[in-house]
Amino acid sequence: MRPRVLALSLALCATAAQADEGMWMPSQLPDIARQLRAAGFKGDPGDLAELTRAPMNAVVKVGGATGSFVSGDGLVLTNHHVAFGVIQYNSGKSADGRDRDLIGNGFVAADRAAELPANPDFRVLVTTGFDKVTDRILKDARGKNGRAYFDAVEAASKVLVAQCEREEGYRCSVANMYYGTDFYLIRQLELRDIRLVYAPPNSIGNYGDEIDNFVWPRHSGDFTLLRAYVGRDGKPADYSPDNVPYTPPGHLQISTDPVREGDYAMLAGYPGVTFRHRMASEFAQQIQWQLPSRVALYADMIKTIEAASAGDADAKVRYAAQIAGFKNTLKRAQGELDGLRRSDAVDVRRADETAMLAWLNKQSEAKAIRADIDAAQKVLEHGAVMRDRDQLLTAIRTQAQLLNAALTVQRLAQERAKPDAERESGYQQRDEGLIAGKLKQVQRRYAPSVEKALLLELLSQYKALPKTARVAEFDRVFAGEDRAALQRTLDALYSGTRFGDEQVRAQAMTSDAAALAASDDSLLKAAAALLPAVLRAEDETKSREGELLRLRPAYMRALIAYRQSQGRAVYPDANSTLRVSFGAVSAMDPRDGVHYRPLTTVQGIVEKHTGAKPFDAPQALREAIAKGDFGSTVDPELKTQTVDFLTNLDTTGGNSGSPVLDANGRLIGLNFDSNWEAVSASWMFDPRYKRAIHVDMRYLRWLLAKVYPAPHLLKEMKLPAE
Repeated sequence: MRPRVLALSLALCATAAQADEGMWMPSQLPDIARQLRAAGFKGDPGDLAELTRAPMNAVVKVGGATGSFVSGDGLVLTNHHVAFGVIQYNSGKSADGRDRDLIGNGFVAADRAAELPANPDFRVLVTTGFDKVTDRILKDARGKNGRAYFDAVEAASKVLVAQCEREEGYRCSVANMYYGTDFYLIRQLELRDIRLVYAPPNSIGNYGDEIDNFVWPRHSGDFTLLRAYVGRDGKPADYSPDNVPYTPPGHLQISTDPVREGDYAMLAGYPGVTFRHRMASEFAQQIQWQLPSRVALYADMIKTIEAASAGDADAKVRYAAQIAGFKNTLKRAQGELDGLRRSDAVDVRRADETAMLAWLNKQSEAKAIRADIDAAQKVLEHGAVMRDRDQLLTAIRTQAQLLNAALTVQRLAQERAKPDAERESGYQQRDEGLIAGKLKQVQRRYAPSVEKALLLELLSQYKALPKTARVAEFDRVFAGEDRAALQRTLDALYSGTRFGDEQVRAQAMTSDAAALAASDDSLLKAAAALLPAVLRAEDETKSREGELLRLRPAYMRALIAYRQSQGRAVYPDANSTLRVSFGAVSAMDPRDGVHYRPLTTVQGIVEKHTGAKPFDAPQALREAIAKGDFGSTVDPELKTQTVDFLTNLDTTGGNSGSPVLDANGRLIGLNFDSNWEAVSASWMFDPRYKRAIHVDMRYLRWLLAKVYPAPHLLKEMKLPAE
């Protein structure tokens, strides 16, 4: 019989739900209807649990983040930085040989024929199903451990995914909640033909760049409009000029009302990952090793790429999206480290865990539960032994575009020899379209000199590790113990490859293992030699993850039961599934003598403007501000044009592009950032500091009406022309 404490309901304890804390699953919201209404929500909380009803049916996953439909013709609103790869992909030389700087100049499609196709692997996913499948997933896993447990869960997941994807055009996945306690089957319509419609210049969409990143006050118009297309039969299709705009099941209406401090606000989106329910030892490792080492690694990669691309305008464009991602990761890691130290997270979490375990020891089945918790702790300790090496090897494999492409092709050929159900996830038939898209886009995101410089830096760090941490295959492929020798190895490796040619990559993707083995291409041969080490590391990881998947539920059930004994709510850590948070437009007092007003205005753009990046506001914007013609978007109290606003909504990475709704479900803002004091919220929520930053929809409307006009888009979104 399951121990009594383990059998406690995993439903949330709604009595103490905080309006500002919580990334709630939509299905949980009816249980906290009282709190939603008390916070100011005027709709039916039951509707929020239905993915096929407004407003949830308009919220979509865009790339690795979020967006929403804002018209009945498939118009999608997301962040400029979420769609930056699309903008960068369409920059550089156009088909007629002309330079096209969409990053610097922005883009407005005059009509639908002028809309530009996104990179081939870019997707918009519309969630249509979210069903609990725990018993089916764990049926064959019970009684097993380690790799066998992992494989049983993965096999059951693949069966459900395959059944779910029998209908063409859908992408399905299995997500686990509460660290292996519950599992859900997610069904999403996969829209593959996505086009760029409207993007402001980078000096609007990313005004302030890294200086202002995670900083308030903020003055960024971080938005972009895309459009989803389908075949004439209404089904998802690859890009074709004959495709037609997708008709979404619902779309959001942008509000024309002003936004004021204290107004109700609600956000729906796909937050990436949070770690608030992790063990105290994991908090300690994050602060004492992971974040400092991540800061050092990403700073080195940024410095290396920038130095290697200096003086080469084409290379700068090719690496613009990767550098932007690196800088965001770096600053986020720095802010997270500062925030966790400020909140004394290690001691706070350790004290909380100690109290939980003391409570657990008084329960009748404490011995068995503690045994699983202690076993999980030992697995974590073992996994940390080679953490420096593993982090470097992951960067080598994943951040070098061409090397990663060669490894992908070799792995795909190996997996194709297996029945599809036995292939590694990510390499099944369902994944080959995405793989093809990724291989195709390498052409616009790779320069040999830059990749070699990046690998030289990473490999030099790897070769400085103790001999006991080294991997034989990596030592053989990347011969040399000093930078000069490594440089010679890399020069030979990249001079002997033709994999930089798009057609060569496309042909290699369709080749079997025997054909690839016969190739004399130096990079393909190197990838083949590295693959056994990659697979060996993968096996170790899966064994460890399988054991944690088996053991962590004991910790989670104890934690949930303890929280319920305190009358506290429990929501699952974020995992890129659809979540909702609610709160209010909120000011903040981050430290003594400092007050953050919750709204910024165009006056701040002028105050920050220096004429040099990143504070180089375009002339058209400055002239429009000076003219002061704000029309119907003017703030009635401030008597000027607002730009961004603050709320106390609970967000993290992945919530970029999430729609911010008012009490009636109308769109008032677009989430794009957090304040510096709250970057650590993925690990610890601190209501004193947690704020989210959003583009005010009135600023979007004004830009489309007065600065970079797009009257046809305002009309499509049923908004005033002025």
